[in-house]
Amino acid sequence: MCLVCERLAAASSTPLFRRHLVSTPFERLKQSCAAEWRAYCEHEFVRQLGAGTLPMEAFQHYLKQDYLFLVHFGRAWGLAVYKSRDIGQLRQSLDSLKAIIDIELDLHVKYCGEWGISEAELKELDESRATLAYTRYVLETGNRGDILDLHVALAPCIVGYAEIGNWLVEQRFTVRMDNPYGPWMDMYTSKAFQQAAQAEVDWINAQMTEISDARFNELARIFSEATRLEADFWQMGLTLAD
Repeated sequence: MCLVCERLAAASSTPLFRRHLVSTPFERLKQSCAAEWRAYCEHEFVRQLGAGTLPMEAFQHYLKQDYLFLVHFGRAWGLAVYKSRDIGQLRQSLDSLKAIIDIELDLHVKYCGEWGISEAELKELDESRATLAYTRYVLETGNRGDILDLHVALAPCIVGYAEIGNWLVEQRFTVRMDNPYGPWMDMYTSKAFQQAAQAEVDWINAQMTEISDARFNELARIFSEATRLEADFWQMGLTLAD
């Protein structure tokens, strides 16, 4: 289980991730780019993963690039420390940063090892164009904006994975028994991860209360672009793109 997610989950009073609450600011963000959100959450990579037919090489390529994404994810939380406006935000961001750098990276290296990917190989990886585009977009968004801009840019990752996990469970084509990607699905449908996703949604909803239409449109553009880049990340894994 992701240590960042455990910390986010601990901060949430909501038992499980909720969907389809159309009146909330976060649901409005999703509705503003409904086609992009669906293309991301129901991508062919996701479908093949759920069916257990995704080529092993595609999943390994995804895992390698996801390691590099995690490194930049840590940098993004470091930026969130700097952008924090009060001691509560600062502590949350610092805890997340420490969890990624001190613990989560090691756990990811171990998981990659189970798929035949050595730590030495991870350290020599070149970033794919999709990884470069997404991570630099997130960091640039955080640099030029505030902590809410940064969270909105990162939200398609944690919230999207929670929705993807739930969506896969509901599909008739999904195979749970003897699926090599079963543990991946189990992680993102776990109670802890679902609570973490809800905690992030709740935080964003609270920050977006009573914002102007112009500010909402700014955040919607960020969310839409980040969602499209997440879909590109799936496509990168599916096609083994550099």
